[in-house]
Amino acid sequence: MPLPAFEPVASTRPTIRPIKETDLADLLEVDGDPAVTRFLPYDTWQSVEDGKTWLVRMTALAQAGTGQQFVLEINQSRTVVGTVLLFRYDESSQRAELGYVLGRKYWQQGLMREALERFVTYCFASLGLRRLEAEVNPVNEASNTLLVRLGFTNEGTLRERWTTKDAAYDTHIYGILSREWPVLHRRAPA
Repeated sequence: MPLPAFEPVASTRPTIRPIKETDLADLLEVDGDPAVTRFLPYDTWQSVEDGKTWLVRMTALAQAGTGQQFVLEINQSRTVVGTVLLFRYDESSQRAELGYVLGRKYWQQGLMREALERFVTYCFASLGLRRLEAEVNPVNEASNTLLVRLGFTNEGTLRERWTTKDAAYDTHIYGILSREWPVLHRRAPA
């Protein structure tokens, strides 16, 4: 069975919603920044055409039922400033992996934390997931810190797990179980 359908997940400042092709222009500013794509498994976008190629891969995940790509949209301006990916969905284990990207001018504002608090709550409460995982390069201090602040546990390091951009790198594996999701995060889904 594929990943269940998603409703937009809103918080005070951003909303996470399924991606549309019209979002690619805003995402070019995000994924066209080498500082943003430094830890991503794909190259920095040079054009909207790169975004269309990426969107084909994301659409294939959704069609296979193993993942879904979302965007992070600022409620006030309706500007897309990042993405959230739920992928490697395993129905029998009730688990999925989480990925996320945020445009550089929105770093250090608590925006991704706010969005992911609501999104993880939605995944556990509305989708019935039992476990969420994330893989992070140990050098990516901001992402490692974010996951710990959200309550994820660093379950170990896999040495030279991935090779991208001509370099092998280690990966921290994070996980959180629905029963561990802190009470302060438990709010009704939007």
